[in-house]
Amino acid sequence: MKQGTGRWRIGVTLGAFLAMAAAQGSPAQKPPHAYPDMAPLSQYLMAERNAEIALARSAAPAAISGAATILVLGPHGYVTAVKGRNGFVCLVDRSWTAQFDFPEFWNPRLRGPMCLNPQAVRSILPMTFKRTELALAGRSREQIMAGIKAALASKAFPPLEPGAMCYMMSKQGYLNDAAGHWVPHLMFYTPLGTDWGADLPGSPVMLNPQFHGLPEPIDEFMIPTGKWSDGTPAPVM
Repeated sequence: MKQGTGRWRIGVTLGAFLAMAAAQGSPAQKPPHAYPDMAPLSQYLMAERNAEIALARSAAPAAISGAATILVLGPHGYVTAVKGRNGFVCLVDRSWTAQFDFPEFWNPRLRGPMCLNPQAVRSILPMTFKRTELALAGRSREQIMAGIKAALASKAFPPLEPGAMCYMMSKQGYLNDAAGHWVPHLMFYTPLGTDWGADLPGSPVMLNPQFHGLPEPIDEFMIPTGKWSDGTPAPVM
């Protein structure tokens, strides 16, 4: 496969990942550093291919990621490193798939391991590929947004499939300068306006507001899990 909130505010890759400001307002958190422009490409690439494969697999339990297709980022986009057999795809998301007003949009340290189910592979991953294509072509943040808008207007992306979701359960990820790897969670993609009772008192569901006002017409719901992908206990939110 080749590329060609009072709410918690968590960035997602369009193919699934990046935290924007989890637990916003905590006195222990420091404001993010400024990343006004794209860093040299080498800073976004991982030097060890096997390390990126392992990081991508850590997004989901081994029973899922062990049989998944694994993508790694190269100078011209994502390429297949391991061919899977269960229809899932795991990869490590980069910063440019976050919301466009995210202060860390160009943070080269961000690594978001994610593992998408077949429905998300077909309908969410193409948007991640497009953003990556534009970023690696040297486009600015504004030009990337314009490119996504143009692709949507021309119906270049498949429609969102029911049941699209992804796993983000890695304890090795780095979702932003404040949250680090945050907490393990599942992400579910729905059409705008879907009501899951998110962010209500006692609800385990959080709505990611990243897409509101942005080109991609998607709501994303997040549900934390009690364990990391390796089965070890996770912090309690």
